[in-house]
Amino acid sequence: MNAHRKQLVSLAHPVYFSLLASVAAGIINTVWVSRLGGPAVAAVAVATNTENVLLGIALVFASGTTVLVAHARGARDPGAVRAAVRGGWALCAVVTPLVAAGGFLLREPLARFVLGGHGGPALPLAVAYFAISMPGTAVFFAQNLVDGILKGAGDTRTPMRLALLANGLILVCDPFLIHLHGVRGAAASTVLCRCLALVAGLVALRRNALLRAAARKSGPVVSAGTALRRTLAAGLPMSADFTVRQAGALGLVAVVARLGVTAVAAYAIAYKVMYVATMAFYAVRQAASIHTAHTRGGGRDERREIGRQTLVVSGSAGLAAAVLLCAAAPWIMAAFGAGPAVAHEGVSFLRCVGPYLLLMAGFIALGGVFEGSGGAPVLLRVTLLGTAVQLPLAYALSGLGLPGVCLALALAMGVQCAVLGTVSRRSWRQDEAGAPAFVRVV
Repeated sequence: MNAHRKQLVSLAHPVYFSLLASVAAGIINTVWVSRLGGPAVAAVAVATNTENVLLGIALVFASGTTVLVAHARGARDPGAVRAAVRGGWALCAVVTPLVAAGGFLLREPLARFVLGGHGGPALPLAVAYFAISMPGTAVFFAQNLVDGILKGAGDTRTPMRLALLANGLILVCDPFLIHLHGVRGAAASTVLCRCLALVAGLVALRRNALLRAAARKSGPVVSAGTALRRTLAAGLPMSADFTVRQAGALGLVAVVARLGVTAVAAYAIAYKVMYVATMAFYAVRQAASIHTAHTRGGGRDERREIGRQTLVVSGSAGLAAAVLLCAAAPWIMAAFGAGPAVAHEGVSFLRCVGPYLLLMAGFIALGGVFEGSGGAPVLLRVTLLGTAVQLPLAYALSGLGLPGVCLALALAMGVQCAVLGTVSRRSWRQDEAGAPAFVRVV
């Protein structure tokens, strides 16, 4: 196996399993809450969906720190490692109180917003959930930063173990605390179990050989303000890219809603199933970002070969997912208990979504090479372009039903792939001629 491909697989598979653990815990959490009735399910569902927004905020310091630590590791610069870690914690310390305190104080308006207005009987339940989960954001953010530091140091296995620990504890605590305290128990279970995983993560940081060696080395000290600004500059484009994608996904739901309740239900189920595939693409993306940063930090430019191997790994996952979803679509929809009409729409979607998955596999994973080499702003612009193309196309082609939406997704992703491929070729060609990375092509 190619050395780059082997390293990508080694870094990516622990990330993938940690993402799967989170999804599994969320599904089982919903199953336990469902025993409390429809309003409780609605309250917890919309409240936990806000975590996607919070994750976008966390990426500013978590992903920024990952890339900076990885660069420093590749350059074998202990001072830069210390500065990257310090900048991550400084930025996290600035952002966390604003989000946690603001979310707690505005929990009722926030609950009304995510419930689409009045909220009915689900409103007080969502408010109760936010009363615990928003202060718990401090734990969620710290946990993401610990994971980001470890990943930058080249250790993706420990974050996987921490995710398995946290979500395994949630599965054990959920039934007990939900039985005693209802919706509040669900929130408390999540925060408590994450606290325990965070403690384990902090212990892992102290034991990490790279970080311990960096702490022992003497050298020039970078101020907290300077370190914070570097982390913000590195992480903000990645955070914005994630946020734009989430906004585009929400806009697409509004387009699908024009097709009726049956189409929305089918789309919701099919999209959840697709997470199993798309998480693999994002796992490869993180691996590509870390590996590229390591090589660039060491003064080597191997982006072209890393990009090729990234496409091989992620493309293989995309092809396997497309074939599997096409073949197993009827059984998948039946497993979710979908009625005949919903099942028919869902099967149609899953059988048409293959080209989109293949293109998405390449684009998402190749984006990691850009992130790891300082090209995240380029990636953000391409994502903005793709979202601007996707929504009007989906609206125009929605007359064809869910297959039309699939076609719009594939066409918009094709545009993004074409632009990113063109920028990649020009950038790598100029680098080989001695031009600075990304400067003359953007």
